[in-house]
Amino acid sequence: MLAPVVSGQVLVGPDHDFGSDAAIFQTIAVNAFFGAVLVAAVRVASGRLVSPVTLRRLFWIGVIALPVIVITDVIIAVFKLAGSSMTASLTGWLVLAGLACLTLVAAAFATAAILASRGKLRAGHLTALLSLSAGAVAGWTGVGVAMTRQPPPQYFVPTSIEQVFMGFEVPDAPTLGVLFGQWRPNLLFLGIAAAAIIVYLVAVRTLHRRGDRWPLGRTAAWIGGWTVVVVATSSGFGKYSAPDFGVHMIVHMSLNMLAPGLLVLGGVVTLLLRASRSDRNEPAGLHDWITWVLHWRVLQFLYNPLIVFVVFIGSYYGLYLTGIFGDYMRFHWAHQLMNLHFLIVGYLYYSLIIGVDRPPRPLPHIGKLGYVLAAMPFHAFFGVILMTSSDIIAETFYRYLDLPWADLQAQQYLGGGVAWAGGEIPLMIVIVALGIQWSRQDARDARRKDRHLDTGRDDEYDAYNQMLQRLTDRDATRPGPRPTVREDTHS
Repeated sequence: MLAPVVSGQVLVGPDHDFGSDAAIFQTIAVNAFFGAVLVAAVRVASGRLVSPVTLRRLFWIGVIALPVIVITDVIIAVFKLAGSSMTASLTGWLVLAGLACLTLVAAAFATAAILASRGKLRAGHLTALLSLSAGAVAGWTGVGVAMTRQPPPQYFVPTSIEQVFMGFEVPDAPTLGVLFGQWRPNLLFLGIAAAAIIVYLVAVRTLHRRGDRWPLGRTAAWIGGWTVVVVATSSGFGKYSAPDFGVHMIVHMSLNMLAPGLLVLGGVVTLLLRASRSDRNEPAGLHDWITWVLHWRVLQFLYNPLIVFVVFIGSYYGLYLTGIFGDYMRFHWAHQLMNLHFLIVGYLYYSLIIGVDRPPRPLPHIGKLGYVLAAMPFHAFFGVILMTSSDIIAETFYRYLDLPWADLQAQQYLGGGVAWAGGEIPLMIVIVALGIQWSRQDARDARRKDRHLDTGRDDEYDAYNQMLQRLTDRDATRPGPRPTVREDTHS
């Protein structure tokens, strides 16, 4: 879905980082919502009914997806028009036509919701509204296709080499004031973080309404993890992660080592399973989908500790010591994909060590400790390679930018130091957290054993003592060895 979109018109021109991120969200929302609308319209047109459960779910998809589509459409329109008048180009008129189609879809769903709330939604109303929505969806899709055939105004805006590759310029050197003061929102990770926190808090509220408790520390860890993601990608660190390799490694380590360590302590899978329930009389819901994914063979294969370890360590060497990194830095979508890869792989790795959610193949505590210690030498060795290498990683890309404040060798040396320290320090913190979890687990096991002994429901020690007593009794009743009598043949 995303490949033809993120590599199309939204990849060209100033501020294309905003346009590309908006297009990603819009593409996902359009396929989920408009696709469901078209399927429902075809079903009704063929004379079949749409169940109330399907209609209710379609409505909630629309409540979430339609605002996303409208907002991202506005962002993409502003980006493509590049400050020109709406009526000054064919692109502007196409934008107006697309907004008109979205208005029809919104009006149809609002009418359906009002009729349903009053109990007046009939089959004829539903057929007409779905047909209108399907026609508007087809019109919006046609407008989008036509727009790809027309060069938009942002194609003709003077663009610097920095804007060609990144979408923005970085005239200032990355000092601490710049890194912490010059923010540039990363719409993709801002949206993901906002959605993740909202879903988590809604699930916590559902548990509280039911009378169940959820540890406050887990909520704080989840929010803290996503806060790290937002700061790493939307502050000056995220802005300078492309033109400065040293800053890039700081962002890399934040997304791969720091944020995942907090996120896995949130226990989001456990929370969602507890907040949702399975009903055999209803179609599959959230609880059923999560359970199915957890038992999915593909996930169980990918969650193999050996595979996770190889990908976690191999990503450093495969990405930076080959030409992949230099190629990826030329495209905004590839840079975002790289950041997402860091976050996901780090989450998988830490979930096997200190995660609250139970993985498909859980490791014993001693195995977890070895899992952490095994990764440390690889981080140190990788950092040494960067610090001592005379070859500049992605040198062609950085030469293209030709930034006056850039010192490529110094930036790579800093990046190597960050990779070394950024790999060792978080892993040491993880070892401390693992030791605390190990101690608490032993304490819980001891208390559980004591409760069983106090209630008389655990006769393990009694059975052991009885076995020893039986062995003792058997030895006592067994006749002892008789002395051997030897006849003397000599007088």
